Amino acid sequence: MPDPHIYRMHVRFRDTDAQGHVYFANYLVFCDEAWGAYMRHIGFPYQDLATLGVDTYYVKAQCEYSGSALYEDEVQIETHVTRLGRTSITTEFTVRDDQGNTLAKASVTSVCVDPTTRETTPIPDQLRTRIQAFES
Repeated sequence: MPDPHIYRMHVRFRDTDAQGHVYFANYLVFCDEAWGAYMRHIGFPYQDLATLGVDTYYVKAQCEYSGSALYEDEVQIETHVTRLGRTSITTEFTVRDDQGNTLAKASVTSVCVDPTTRETTPIPDQLRTRIQAFES
């Protein structure tokens, strides 16, 4: 498996709960931010989808937690596309602390859709090619 794309960020105060830990749902927010960074890194920022008349919807998300981060901690999110279907993309994320300890592992599936009809549409060839080149 090739090296993952790594996105680094600091935990913001707004990401934490009353106990001072990252609120569980915000790990998926971190993954969403990492996905945007991945898209920019492969040379296909999300806006390029809109230019092609394509939008994406998240249709499945799951996350397993094994640690926690606190306000101002630096975390890194590793991103890998693990499946390219005809219309869907499944991406796996690993959130680690600055010591390399795994805090969470997530898998998110998104589907390409026509923004007008909301019907599924094939993954644009340009995006498929960029993902395949990075992931090989």
